[in-house]
Amino acid sequence: MLPALERRTFAGPPAGVREPAKVRAAAALLGLLWGGVTALAGLNALYLCAGMIGCAFIALDFRIGVVLLIVLMPLSGSYLFPHEMFGIKGLNPVNLVLAATLASYCLAELADGGLRRLLPPALLGLYVAPIVIAGLRGVRHFGEIAPVFFMSVDGLDFQDPAGYLVDVVAKPLLLVVFSLLVGAAAAKSDKPEKFLLPVWIAIWVMGLMVVGYVLHSGIGLQQLASGGERAFLGALGMHANEFGRLYLVAYALLLFTWAETKEPAARLGLAASIGLAAVALMLTFSRGSFAGFALVNVLFLLWRRNAGALVFFGLLAAVALFALPAAVYDRVQHGFGHGLNSISADRIDGLWLPLLPQVLRHPLFGSGLESILWSAPMRTGAGVSVLATTHPHNAYLEALLDMGIVGLALACAYFALVWKGLRALAADTSVAPRLRGFFLGAAAALFALLASYFTDSSLRPKPEQVFLWLAIGMMYGLRRPRRPRA
Repeated sequence: MLPALERRTFAGPPAGVREPAKVRAAAALLGLLWGGVTALAGLNALYLCAGMIGCAFIALDFRIGVVLLIVLMPLSGSYLFPHEMFGIKGLNPVNLVLAATLASYCLAELADGGLRRLLPPALLGLYVAPIVIAGLRGVRHFGEIAPVFFMSVDGLDFQDPAGYLVDVVAKPLLLVVFSLLVGAAAAKSDKPEKFLLPVWIAIWVMGLMVVGYVLHSGIGLQQLASGGERAFLGALGMHANEFGRLYLVAYALLLFTWAETKEPAARLGLAASIGLAAVALMLTFSRGSFAGFALVNVLFLLWRRNAGALVFFGLLAAVALFALPAAVYDRVQHGFGHGLNSISADRIDGLWLPLLPQVLRHPLFGSGLESILWSAPMRTGAGVSVLATTHPHNAYLEALLDMGIVGLALACAYFALVWKGLRALAADTSVAPRLRGFFLGAAAALFALLASYFTDSSLRPKPEQVFLWLAIGMMYGLRRPRRPRA
């Protein structure tokens, strides 16, 4: 009779030995299978594989998904990130991670009523509801859209009423969902200031994108600043003005956080980040962003009320003004001496004044989102010199046209509440100093953005606002009772 050891040897390895072998075999089989799919489907399969692996980790803790979203969401507005996979519009890594994070959070919070706290009433009533209602009003006018927008090379992203609702209503509100998930993650964390690290990573990625693109292109600053090159950065997926406002918010967050940071290494890293954001903003040659940049620095000096900071910034401003390229001064002075209409790039006479009578068509509730597409000036071209533009280049005029006086008043009331909330957290001594600076920077960025919106952009969510909505989400998270999650 064979010894027990020999019998066990013939019977096969113990269970503890067999299991790792099975895992390795399964992993190898999965790798071979996905390698074959990648060879056939290209990068789409690679993106899908990475997304599925990320979703597996997100299922364990939705905060992992939030960290991924903080890094990926700013990139989602650029062409460097895939907007669809396998020909399915909307199926992309960001939306996949967003859906998985939301599902993970909902499953985790379903038992203790966390879902009721996810959407603040003010956000729903003052901001989200008016946008949704205006979108439903606007979809009825889809057949009245001026044909020129469908014939243009840079035409509309939607071709039917369903696409209108997806692109104009649902897609922008995903930024609000992202903000709420950030808030939920902050409320679940002992140290929510740790979420600032992926924010700085995202800022570096976005900053290096434009700096690297401009350096690689070899274009001169004087040419980049000219009016004929305003769409130069469009190859990256966003207009130069949109990039400028994104860097404006990033700069404000970095500057005020740096002021509240005490660790030398962290201060040095933040100072380098501030420099990158400032250089990237300069390369956009966005006059509205230049004005917002100056406003943020003025607010920094007013709110800090520090003699040392005043002297330091005075010297820094003097050096910067001396070292700035001549192209920046040429861009800032564009149109001066030829009247307000020339300074506004012909928007006063060529766009705003022809559109103003359209407000009277539905003054209280507006004509629906993107109503400029079916406005009389765009359909007839009468009195409009800025033809075939899809937005009025004035956020407040757009809100009046689309949502009426009521919608504009509600949106302004919401941002006033956000301003108040950010300022309150910035003064709350129970909040970590670095986060206090972060919230004060967000308040400064909000003020500068709202000022720049008189010449462009929108009060509705846009990719350029991603860092602002991230700060709003953090604000909601810290205002909720924090319950650490194991």
